[in-house]
Amino acid sequence: MSALPLSGIKIIDLTRVLAGPLSAQMLGDLGAEVIKIERPGGGDDARAFGPPYLADPEGKANNNNSFYLCANRNKKSVTVNIASPEGQEIIREIAKGCDVFMENYKVGDLKRYGLDYESIRKINPGIIYCSVTGFGQTGPYAPRAGYDAIFQAMGGLMSVTGHMDGEPGAGPMKVGPSIVDYMTGMNTSIGILSALYHRKVNGGAGQHIDVCLFDTVIASLSHYVQIYLVNGKSPPRRGTWGNGGMPAGVFRCADGELMLVVGNDGQFQRTCTVLGAPELATDPKFLKNNDRVAHGKEIMAIFAGHFLKNPVAYWLEELEKAGVPCGPVNDFAQVFADPHVQSRGMRVTVNHPFEPNLSLVRNALTFSETPITEYRAPPLLGADTDEVLSSIGYDAEKVRGLKEKKVI
Repeated sequence: MSALPLSGIKIIDLTRVLAGPLSAQMLGDLGAEVIKIERPGGGDDARAFGPPYLADPEGKANNNNSFYLCANRNKKSVTVNIASPEGQEIIREIAKGCDVFMENYKVGDLKRYGLDYESIRKINPGIIYCSVTGFGQTGPYAPRAGYDAIFQAMGGLMSVTGHMDGEPGAGPMKVGPSIVDYMTGMNTSIGILSALYHRKVNGGAGQHIDVCLFDTVIASLSHYVQIYLVNGKSPPRRGTWGNGGMPAGVFRCADGELMLVVGNDGQFQRTCTVLGAPELATDPKFLKNNDRVAHGKEIMAIFAGHFLKNPVAYWLEELEKAGVPCGPVNDFAQVFADPHVQSRGMRVTVNHPFEPNLSLVRNALTFSETPITEYRAPPLLGADTDEVLSSIGYDAEKVRGLKEKKVI
């Protein structure tokens, strides 16, 4: 079996909360050595984002919560007070031997510590220095802080998410999970991998990568925002309705709900047959997809009446036979009980000091020649400080002295 794709790549990670840590975790999964820098005492802000926490074997309060656990496997945790001169020197010493430097501080914050791109580039000219921020390194909003929900609002995502106008509960709605953070994490990984490739294959130099949540959410709106760019009109909120083939949306059945997407005219004809209403397929109002879009409320109401007649399992089986895309509306228990999810191994277990069989979600990438087989538990705060400092020449006595001064 070959080594993992990023074996030999070394990353110093000064990111906190979610977008940056998710990216560093992805790179760690792929074989990079990721050294996570955390504040002595408190650590990554994510550690304080609330329960649930793992149970400490001794019953003590701890900072290993689900928010932290989701984004920090396959890393080493080193505690360093970067506000102290000694702490800044530690970061520089580690950075000398790294390929990538990741940070998500406010624009300009690290310059006062001598840890900005220009400073790090002087001691490591080939460094790939990636800054992850809310609004980017330039522009009038650059100094601002922000969290995922702010960008869902400002970037337009909330304006096209939620119940349709005129329905109960209508109005802008936030997507449940921190989806902008996750997408920013993926963009961050793409940027870093591209820069590493450029440096190695194209003979390029190191460089500074600017990734931000605001850019990411706007770019992620793809065909929705393209509608506005084409005709100057913002698309309306559509609830669970699809935005291509029609009819598409969540339909209530006799015992639950299913999601249906009729993507073309052939699928529409087969769906009508399954519903016991083949005449709908020849109705001039519904003949072509554009016709069904124009008469969306009518066809959705007709379909809704038919789906109420039978349970979810019945419709799923019949629609699958007909080759029509559909699926149940699952909660997480149903997701992980699904035989396909189980066959894909989406749930992995790691040996955590507090929980020997801690469940995590695996990396979504699958490689034929370099499979990701090792998942190391998210580290306890500062678990690897001594090891990493020893690797850059700090002896036991010096480490003790730094601990006494609360530098580490």
